[in-house]
Amino acid sequence: MNKQQLQKEFNSLQQIYGERTLDPIVGGGKEENPDICFVFMNPTGRNIASEKTWESLKYPWIGTKNVWKLFLGVNLFEEGIFNEIRERKPNDWDYSFTEKVFEEVSNRGMYLTNLAKCTQLDARPLPNLIFKEYRNLLLEELNIVKPKKIVTFGNQVSSIFLEKPISVSKERKNDYKMDILGTEKDVLPVYYPVGQGQRNIGKAIEDVKWFLDL
Repeated sequence: MNKQQLQKEFNSLQQIYGERTLDPIVGGGKEENPDICFVFMNPTGRNIASEKTWESLKYPWIGTKNVWKLFLGVNLFEEGIFNEIRERKPNDWDYSFTEKVFEEVSNRGMYLTNLAKCTQLDARPLPNLIFKEYRNLLLEELNIVKPKKIVTFGNQVSSIFLEKPISVSKERKNDYKMDILGTEKDVLPVYYPVGQGQRNIGKAIEDVKWFLDL
């Protein structure tokens, strides 16, 4: 499966599981053998790239602020660009700034994606069933991108991805070995760093820095 085929699958699943007036958000950053891949939950309409009129990159976290603290905290983001993000309102993210941000993401060896690509209007929880519908597609995506290491955020995403019950508070600095379509990868479950999980962003930063130094 290639990325064009994945996009068709994500478009179809958006009509089933997502808000039909919005587009799915796909993975982005360094597309070939990134040093690290960060796997989040699912996109919401807060990402302005999900609007159908948006004609630039449709990657995670465009038009948002909080998650970029994580990347700065683990020394994978330039402080000047981070400060620009802090100063901009969502609609101030024009196409050139978006491309500048993800050029930085790529140059730092990062790839950002979500387990489920179906954009929702808000951040209400999704049932496990929906995330499981996307798991095999994520494995295909990771097989194409081939990251060296993978970080999964939160109990739900980590449990579904690793196919075992995960409590991130009990799994801190527990490096899992996982076979992804014939290739072994290192996977680290960590606290979700945004929304209600923002209170644990310091622990997430600490654990990701440990993982990067392995």
